[in-house]
Amino acid sequence: MKKFLLLSLFIAALLADELYFMPFEAQKAKSQLLRWIDQAHSTLDVAMYSFTNKKIATHLKNAAKRGVRIRLLLDEEQNTKDRYSQMGYLAKYKNIAIYTIRGKYSKHGEFYGKMHIKLAIIDGKRLVFGSANWSNSAFKRNYELIYFMEDYAKAKKAKKYFERMVRKAQEY
Repeated sequence: MKKFLLLSLFIAALLADELYFMPFEAQKAKSQLLRWIDQAHSTLDVAMYSFTNKKIATHLKNAAKRGVRIRLLLDEEQNTKDRYSQMGYLAKYKNIAIYTIRGKYSKHGEFYGKMHIKLAIIDGKRLVFGSANWSNSAFKRNYELIYFMEDYAKAKKAKKYFERMVRKAQEY
């Protein structure tokens, strides 16, 4: 019985990794993302360049209402100028903290870089990352990829990087 249980857990861990290519697998990718948000128990840290998808925002709001502590780290320029950004909508909810950040200033003082990461860390053990923003275009029109991984060590490394960015960010 123990061997069967261990084998089942091992197989489940292997199946936790999923890779989707959009727009061809957009519906599967979005369903997986929403399912993982809905399964969050304690924390959800998100670094996202562009966040305009209302359905994803609604699932984050619902997670916050369940008591999940959510931190969103968003690119400052992209999300303060884009009228479709979900930043303002989510900022009013308890358990959701929002931060904005810009990339480093250019060598010649011409412009700021971008916070261009697309990353979610769920409960310190699950990672969602790839090229896809949490935008309408990413899940409908763009050629993107999104990867789902359950790996404590990699999530811990990502969390350390996330914390570093948050320390440099401004609270919204």
